[in-house]
Amino acid sequence: MGTTGLWLVGARGSVATTVVTGLLALRSRVVGPTACVSAQPEFAELGLPDWDDILVGGHDIVDTPLEKRAEQLTEAGVLPHRVLESVRSGLSETDAEIRPGYHPATHSGSQADAARRLADDIGEFAERHGLEQVVVVNVSSTEPVFPGLPEHGTLKALESAMAVPGRTVLPPSSVAAYAALRSGCPFVDFTPSTGIRLPALEELARRQALPYAGSDGKTGETLVRSALAPMFASRALDVRSWAGTNLLGGGDGLTLADAEHAGSKLASKGRGLATLLGKDVTAPLHIDNVPDLGEQKVAWDNISFEGFLGVRMSLQFTWSGYDSALAAPLVLDLARFVAKAHEAGRSGALGALGFFFKDPMGTDEHRLAEQYAALREWAATL
Repeated sequence: MGTTGLWLVGARGSVATTVVTGLLALRSRVVGPTACVSAQPEFAELGLPDWDDILVGGHDIVDTPLEKRAEQLTEAGVLPHRVLESVRSGLSETDAEIRPGYHPATHSGSQADAARRLADDIGEFAERHGLEQVVVVNVSSTEPVFPGLPEHGTLKALESAMAVPGRTVLPPSSVAAYAALRSGCPFVDFTPSTGIRLPALEELARRQALPYAGSDGKTGETLVRSALAPMFASRALDVRSWAGTNLLGGGDGLTLADAEHAGSKLASKGRGLATLLGKDVTAPLHIDNVPDLGEQKVAWDNISFEGFLGVRMSLQFTWSGYDSALAAPLVLDLARFVAKAHEAGRSGALGALGFFFKDPMGTDEHRLAEQYAALREWAATL
């Protein structure tokens, strides 16, 4: 079954497990495609891969079986019990397609060797199942900001440095991106990590004539901001400050409790606000780890604005949800759209997919309505 491969980097994490569980449930018609943008009527005639056409594999540095991780997510309230029971066998089959990922602390050779192994895994997956194409999506944990990247500005310089044993030239997300491109696969970065956002890797994508998209999936607070901020701008209401607090549990909360890991996430979340409002505003943003929340996340925003005659007013909103359940349908959407773009011969940054990202590549547009219009117009050309 399946002609399109979806290769997940971080394949045993919460998002990936929800992606696989959701895909299996969609195949068996246990659930409908609620929250799947690509399943809306305006995209019905595109010839996107059907749910039955998508086969999942991936890399991960942990060995917790998918079935066990799905049980944990069920207890946390992310997955319904009836869904888990209907897809158990499929989870085990998918788990057999997951291979050990790359981590610099446990890899003794060169990064070129690591990338070659990752690329071989993807190639063998495609060959074993007779897949026409494979889309690689990074859904691994957010990385710390990686220093020292500019010195390897060209692909030749980068590959030369990667060949030196024991030298850590690239962060794991960029090694994954390099491996995907070398294996002839489009790459999508659903995280704010460095990934493909390096001149040398963009050069490699051009040489391979491959499309790519990213970065940092827009699932909660930033989604609301991208819809609300244009309202203030279009009504000539002067936003004076926009403060946000994020409370996270689970793996995300633990990862982002580290300031180094949180840095790239905070930068990604804050980058579009000035563009949306047309000016810089005071916009403090905090991320706090609250283990008691489990897999849930809560975002609280306070917007202070000035209206006619200088009257000061405010708007507050609270967003509470399960990040994995918000992210998983978007990962499936991106896999379908990118697979179709690859089939249609598109290459380079797919700016029209900015609708799905906090910090989109290939476009400066952050307004949600305009992003959706761009997605529809682009899709019609496929």
